[in-house]
Amino acid sequence: MRSDGRAYRIAGVVGACVIVLCFSTSTGRDRKTYEIDAQAYSVPATQSDAARALNAYERLLERHMDLTEQNLANLAADLKTLGEMFDHIDARLTQMDQRLARIEKHLGIVPVPPPPAPARVDPNVPSSPIPRGATPPPLSPR
Repeated sequence: MRSDGRAYRIAGVVGACVIVLCFSTSTGRDRKTYEIDAQAYSVPATQSDAARALNAYERLLERHMDLTEQNLANLAADLKTLGEMFDHIDARLTQMDQRLARIEKHLGIVPVPPPPAPARVDPNVPSSPIPRGATPPPLSPR
């Protein structure tokens, strides 16, 4: 029985300590309100490496297309200028031809016809190692 009494005493002491702790005033227990930061911090979505690479590739392609467009516009302007120059040269050559024909007619010089153009080789015909008209050597049996 003696041990039962001790157990009751220990239980009573523990209960008293719990009651004292519940009613005690500590540094944090005297505040009745708590401050809560309602500010929500957001982290912006980050792009993956593949998305950044695709964006860089798209920008590079756009720059390349712009550069190509500018070069084609410059080429068209140059071709127009060259066309005008060739037209002017052609007109001057026609005038000189007419003048030369009048001079030859006045002096009684008979114009010499131009020499015939050399025969052109057809580039689509495959070249043969055997000349035309020659017979190939006979094949030897093995």
